[in-house]
Amino acid sequence: MKGQNKLFIAIIVALILGVGIGGMVHVQYPESAEPFSKNIKLLGTVFIRLVQMIIAPLVFTTLVVGIAKMSDIKMIGRVGTKAMLWFITASLVSLFIGLMLVNWLEPGHVTKLPIQDAAAAEDLLKTSKSFSLEDFVKHMIPKSLFEAFATNEVLQIVVFSIMFGVALANLGEEYSKPVVKLFDIIAHAILKMVGYIMWFAPLGVLGAIAAVVAVNGFEIFKVYAIYLRDFFFALGVLWLVLLLVGYLILGNRLFELLKRIKAPLLIAFSTTSSEAVFPKLVEELEKFGCNNRVVSFILPLGYSFNLDGSMMYMTFASIFIAQIYGIEMELGQQITMLLVLMLTSKGIAGVPRASLVIIVATCSMFGIPPEGIALILPIDHFCDMGRSMTNVLGNALATSAVSKWEGQLENTPQEV
Repeated sequence: MKGQNKLFIAIIVALILGVGIGGMVHVQYPESAEPFSKNIKLLGTVFIRLVQMIIAPLVFTTLVVGIAKMSDIKMIGRVGTKAMLWFITASLVSLFIGLMLVNWLEPGHVTKLPIQDAAAAEDLLKTSKSFSLEDFVKHMIPKSLFEAFATNEVLQIVVFSIMFGVALANLGEEYSKPVVKLFDIIAHAILKMVGYIMWFAPLGVLGAIAAVVAVNGFEIFKVYAIYLRDFFFALGVLWLVLLLVGYLILGNRLFELLKRIKAPLLIAFSTTSSEAVFPKLVEELEKFGCNNRVVSFILPLGYSFNLDGSMMYMTFASIFIAQIYGIEMELGQQITMLLVLMLTSKGIAGVPRASLVIIVATCSMFGIPPEGIALILPIDHFCDMGRSMTNVLGNALATSAVSKWEGQLENTPQEV
């Protein structure tokens, strides 16, 4: 755990330095803020790209090995069913918490924002119009494994890997054993790479935070103080619910899990990318005692179907925009919106700023001006920090819970 603590401390220091450097540039050199932001953001880009480089091969090798080693199709179906039940329940709870709290706190009625035009949200408005059932199917089923690898389409890689793993499991040990052994070695080599790449995380955090503070400064927090306060309060309630359920399932081991994933949580918060911590999360969950077959099967699925923070934000932001425009929605309409969000949000996992795209599409469907998304764009980066960290927590709990239910959670931590 010593290395883990050093990384955690280094990220905290980088976070503080990033805020300080970005604030100094914004105050003393405002004319240089844009070019400074563009250049220092490269540190974050380097880190994210290093992580993205290993996500596809890691998901593919660990998932294939995990399923091939299961060899029992009934076990695969059982684990998959438990995981999907968790994902659906957690998504509904997250959406409901967002809906309930935005109606109670009414941030849109209190916050006084000027109605903006749609120019700032033009790209999002275009993206949302193209989403359909056809796009969902295309997004889920790969046309080519190599294309899925090249574009880091996790859901498509998961679909191919499950089919390939099941085929290997039914091929017979004589044929499958050498392939499984090779993929197992590759997976361990990639996990070794994770250790090296994670030491770039503090630089990535520094670059990401300094860039956004240099451009926006601290004034933005005054304008959106009520919106941010209410959103993070809602996130806090969601965390409380998730941790309570986690404690009921894991008992005191929940605190050990939180210690294990503190660095991934902080990296996701700082870089606004839950994807950036996927390899590290795999490593830490296996060290926590989760069976590697369960981790390699559930975690990639969770990254596509179990985004608790993003789900809560969708109902919260959609109703907030309606409140800003003075549109009162009946309870029946809001419940319908919740169910629509539940279905449509599963279709664009991996799409950049996916939750915003879904919000725009939902607003259009329910007669809320979709250009209202421009109202929350200025502060979205900071909301995304909370969303990303919550997504990581939700997936860590889901994987640990299913491992426990399957009797596949070791009491003593493992070393990977």
